Amino acid sequence: MEATDKRSSVVVVGAGMAGLAAATELHLSGAHVVVLDKGRGVGGRMASRRIDAATFDHGVQFITARDAHFCDLVEQGHQAGTVEEWFQNDSADADGGIHWRGKPAISAVAKQLALGLDVHLETTVTAVHRDGPGWRVETAGGAVFTDSALILTSPVPQSLRLLDAGGIEVDSKIRARLEAIEYDRCLAVMAILDAPSRIPPPGFIALTGGPIASISDNQCKGISVAPAVTIHATPAFSLKHWDADRQVVGRTLLDSAGPWMGSAVRTFQVHGWRYSRPTQVDEERCIVASPSPLLIFAGDAFGGSNVEGAALSGWAAAEVILENCSGLPGA
Repeated sequence: MEATDKRSSVVVVGAGMAGLAAATELHLSGAHVVVLDKGRGVGGRMASRRIDAATFDHGVQFITARDAHFCDLVEQGHQAGTVEEWFQNDSADADGGIHWRGKPAISAVAKQLALGLDVHLETTVTAVHRDGPGWRVETAGGAVFTDSALILTSPVPQSLRLLDAGGIEVDSKIRARLEAIEYDRCLAVMAILDAPSRIPPPGFIALTGGPIASISDNQCKGISVAPAVTIHATPAFSLKHWDADRQVVGRTLLDSAGPWMGSAVRTFQVHGWRYSRPTQVDEERCIVASPSPLLIFAGDAFGGSNVEGAALSGWAAAEVILENCSGLPGA
């Protein structure tokens, strides 16, 4: 591909919830924003997959909302028909209250948020360089994006590698905070069954004491026509078996889930989430790694490790840019 240079006010790396939330906020303020993501679709772990007649949410299973701003976003999705109540529980933790599902699947939430944005999919960022008063973002395909401000929302270890590739140094204390962030891994099995599972309504169970963290019935959930379950392994099992044959790992998890299956497995696939969930989060909603030109780290590792936390982090990053970059809108 011939190298091209595309200019914008802000480049956002990562089209998960944090990146889309930041980009939407900046776009609504009039800024020219470009979102880059290596995936084939937006959403990150808000991922859905179709296998034959079955539909799976194989990453994030549900959304909870407590912050007023995020509650408004969920209500907008509800009104637009992309978010629907799945079930409720009385837990006092971050996953308590109403559990919302995407409609027709969880990826619809991200697709709705991405409408109107300049999103470049299947675009792998390889390095970030200083470029005078701004940044130069290089991609594997040869495209180069230059901007006044940069938001990195990919998993932190990936974002740090982009800075290292471009020789970008940050304050040692900030670097230490960023390097302290680690992530659990998760092996996810997507299995099509011959008949409905034994998982009772609403179609979600969390398990303890074995290799399985949770099982979701996608048909009971209302997103799949065919009987289909998503099995998420525990972080310990996922780490131990990460490099093992995925078909063998899948059968092991299906055997463990046998009492909940209720019928034979017709076929299955296994997906590995290398950066599934941060094991700890930074106390700040985002981290300014460079004040001039602005370079900001955001994502679910900052202030909250769920979808809501990622959105709040993205909005915080957008707010920093709008407060510090005079003349940015319409640039």
